[in-house]
Amino acid sequence: MPETAPRRTALVHRVPARHPGDAAAVAALFDSGAMRPEEVVAILGKTEGNGCVNDFTRAYAVEALSWMLAARLGSSPEAVQARIALVMSGGTEGGLSPHFLVFGVREAAAPARPPALALGTGFTPDLPPEALGRLAQVQATAAAVRAAMAAAGITDPADVHYVQAKCPLLTSERIAAAEARGATVATEDTYHSMGLSRGASALGVALALGEVPEAALTEAAIGADWSLFSGRASCSAGIELLRGEVVVLGNSPAWAGDLTVAHAVMQDAIDLPAVQQALRGAGLEPGSGQLPPGEAARLVAVLAKAEPASTGRIRGQRHIMWDDSDINATRHARALVGGVIAAAVGRTDLFVSGGAEHQGPDGGGPVAVIARRRG
Repeated sequence: MPETAPRRTALVHRVPARHPGDAAAVAALFDSGAMRPEEVVAILGKTEGNGCVNDFTRAYAVEALSWMLAARLGSSPEAVQARIALVMSGGTEGGLSPHFLVFGVREAAAPARPPALALGTGFTPDLPPEALGRLAQVQATAAAVRAAMAAAGITDPADVHYVQAKCPLLTSERIAAAEARGATVATEDTYHSMGLSRGASALGVALALGEVPEAALTEAAIGADWSLFSGRASCSAGIELLRGEVVVLGNSPAWAGDLTVAHAVMQDAIDLPAVQQALRGAGLEPGSGQLPPGEAARLVAVLAKAEPASTGRIRGQRHIMWDDSDINATRHARALVGGVIAAAVGRTDLFVSGGAEHQGPDGGGPVAVIARRRG
């Protein structure tokens, strides 16, 4: 008989969203008993805004979730936001479907099993505007990743398969506040600040996981040296927060449950074999095409990054994502990568995030799969 002992079990539920302020499907998880409010440690959401500086669907979703959870927990929305990582990624272009991924932790007596999904969260202090896109943000994010790993009980970085980071961006008001104090910022272009903040956060993940040596990290490399990257980081920037928030997903024999996570790195936006590699790593068999129904039923979530290649080409063919003045390049990329993954798995509620600076190779990005094991 397997030894039974108190163990943590990761809970993951994927629920739809009718609009950015729709927390009803998350609340229904509590009403059904699938999860208790106090078990929630993180919620990742895809909202249908533009994913740019003025995408207020992210803040709208955070507010709606915070108020709903506060009522359930008997606390304040501020207390909810201080404890729970609420990571919203704007942009559901193409066929991507708005949805939330709700992560929780439950402790109960359970038998030892093969390594199961383990998760932990970490937070940076509030980051001043002058820290964004600079080494200070890299170091703060690395510390938050290490704290999240410790919270998950993961000691070996090789056991980490995905790190979701949410980071702040610069606004005109924040830039003016920094300058009033005699400080300088990395850029006065608020949109460019999103990429620099994502890039610094990704390099912080890479530093914490040992993917990039600290000696190679300079401020000049942030947003410039694409040979430096993390194969497991997914970073989103938003106006709705001042600190960095980190969610680490890995596998650990100290955790129970039937969930597992695996990852691969897409070398470009149409790298279907990498998607299939991640599916197989999570114990799913994609077959010769789309996931068969039985395998699809065990799929819990797919999370990926999307970024147009800076060369303006995909496998030698020209793309116009960077040259389209009507539609932002990251919006094109989300739609493209979302379509590739949707064709592989047969569903569109996929957490595909744009802006992959230092997150995978130029034009590519990490892809992670959470699935239920057989039996």
